[in-house]
Amino acid sequence: MTGILLLSGCSSMLERDYSVVSPHPEHPITEQDSSTIRAETYQDLVSAVLYLVSQHTETGSIRLVNYTDDVEADLARACLEVATEDPLGCYAVDYIKHDYSRVVTTYEANIYIMYSKTKEQVQSIASVTGSNAIREELQTALTAFAPEVVLRVGYFAEDEVYIAQLIRQAYYNTPEAALGMPVSAITLYPESGRQRIVEITLSYSGTVAGLKEKQQALQETAAQITAPLQDKPVGLARITALQDVFPSSVKTRAEGGATAWDALCGDGADSEGTALALALLCGNLECTCTVTEGTHDGAPVFFCILSPNADTVLYADFSRDEAPQLYQEAEFTALGYAWNASDTDH
Repeated sequence: MTGILLLSGCSSMLERDYSVVSPHPEHPITEQDSSTIRAETYQDLVSAVLYLVSQHTETGSIRLVNYTDDVEADLARACLEVATEDPLGCYAVDYIKHDYSRVVTTYEANIYIMYSKTKEQVQSIASVTGSNAIREELQTALTAFAPEVVLRVGYFAEDEVYIAQLIRQAYYNTPEAALGMPVSAITLYPESGRQRIVEITLSYSGTVAGLKEKQQALQETAAQITAPLQDKPVGLARITALQDVFPSSVKTRAEGGATAWDALCGDGADSEGTALALALLCGNLECTCTVTEGTHDGAPVFFCILSPNADTVLYADFSRDEAPQLYQEAEFTALGYAWNASDTDH
């Protein structure tokens, strides 16, 4: 007896997901022959097939013991469930075939799995809980200029737009690697359900070797600028000192580039590159600094929100022609700046 399952539509984009995840299934009960998995219930059968997928096993055996239900129907249903409903199956499996035979009072089922993803891809899936964990995984990937991130997320109530926003936040949270916003493609597996696998591919504007070379030069230049300021007390004293040296250390121009590298190593940066440069330098000085996108008199602009200590929040757009200034929120908005406060919660 033989069954075959062909998948269609499993790679469709999805509509929700949030965070919490379950890792790959633990090793199920095996017979004396450790290569044969034992199942007594339908749920055991599903777990066994899913375990084979988690191990990227192409051919596996399942021994059905004391099984009183319809073996053929349950095998077909279990393979279908794993391949179309479970996030890992939908992500990794191309199709599943099965056959079985009866041996006295037991059944021996053989499972044949063809994969659409490699074993390395399956093993690299990271389980995460919450948007912060997703963003941290993305920051790690962006810092290394990794081409792909695959995350298993549970109770995900969001969509691809939400993931795209997290990618954008992660990019601005890693100014040392923000050397051009990568082009991303996001796929969620499966089309519905409380858990999803989120597959993100990232395409960068340059080779990994070239980007890492620029990253190193950027970090070295930033370290040279901030090293003389390290003897100042952590907090406002360091930021004030940075404010003083900023004009002579950072190149700004309205039509400049959009990265910290342009500001510190290149021919000058616009407000985006200047804000990223300030965030990088503040990070070296142990000051929280958030790159924020907003408007100034209605025109798009990037600026920074700084927290030199727990009780102080300051606003800065050091790309302006005049000498760099730090402002309270009311002063900053009075100058014509506006932004979405929810965009700064990262």
